[in-house]
Amino acid sequence: MLDKTAEKRILEFVHQQPRTVQEVAHLIQRNWRTADSYVEKIVKESGAISTRTFRGGTRGALKIVFWNNIERINSTEFQERLFKRIEHGKRKEDFSPFELYNYIDPKMRKAWNGKYSERGMTKQHLPELLASAKRQVLIFTGNCSFINLTEDRQSLLSVFQQLAERGVGIKVLSRVDLAAVKNLQKFLSINYGLGKDVVEVKHCEQPLRGFIIDDEVVRLKEELDPVRYRSAELDGHTILLYEFSDPDWVKWLQNVFWNLFRSSLSGQKRLEDLRSIKGLR
Repeated sequence: MLDKTAEKRILEFVHQQPRTVQEVAHLIQRNWRTADSYVEKIVKESGAISTRTFRGGTRGALKIVFWNNIERINSTEFQERLFKRIEHGKRKEDFSPFELYNYIDPKMRKAWNGKYSERGMTKQHLPELLASAKRQVLIFTGNCSFINLTEDRQSLLSVFQQLAERGVGIKVLSRVDLAAVKNLQKFLSINYGLGKDVVEVKHCEQPLRGFIIDDEVVRLKEELDPVRYRSAELDGHTILLYEFSDPDWVKWLQNVFWNLFRSSLSGQKRLEDLRSIKGLR
């Protein structure tokens, strides 16, 4: 098992300069396979390091571990501007995913109108999207209300339960306040059922709503409420869904997530503090 001491040694070692997995194995006095599993666990759970394999599929394959400098996530001026707007945003109205959509190669993006109708909202195909995850799901949300959704008679809670059982890591940025308690308790019940922490929540007020699936695809949602517009400007309550697979932008948004995640307070700690308030259930 990877303990905190070994994790700290690996992080300090890689922070100095890029290392091979074999060098990491020598450092912690474990075999290559164990060292590789430790490295992948750190990649999955903290985003502090990344890996790259050279000459993959050959006998001379070389896997390098390097420091993921999240503090320098913006390679261009417009990425810097976008990041600052996300970083300082508190509510979903503070940032539109369309601002990202503008910069993405049209061949690697799509968007559609999920407008509400008398029969409800247009299908989001979330169960299929989430079920495709092999390693990790990163979630931007306001209060985890999505956990109550059902699509094609399949609840999202059951989908996340299945992901957790397969060992897929689930990291969440959400407000942890009185309005979110019931949703969070329902979500975190997955951990209690499995007897291990697969779902990890951090308290963070941020404007994005959506999912990052592995290193493959991003799905973001934008809600347009007629109340915020002049009469007849908007044809009813509208949901816009944006999806993209551009590797550079997927990576950039992952780094945005990890930047916020690493600096946010434990959701479990916030829940415990809320329970300590007398008179609240």
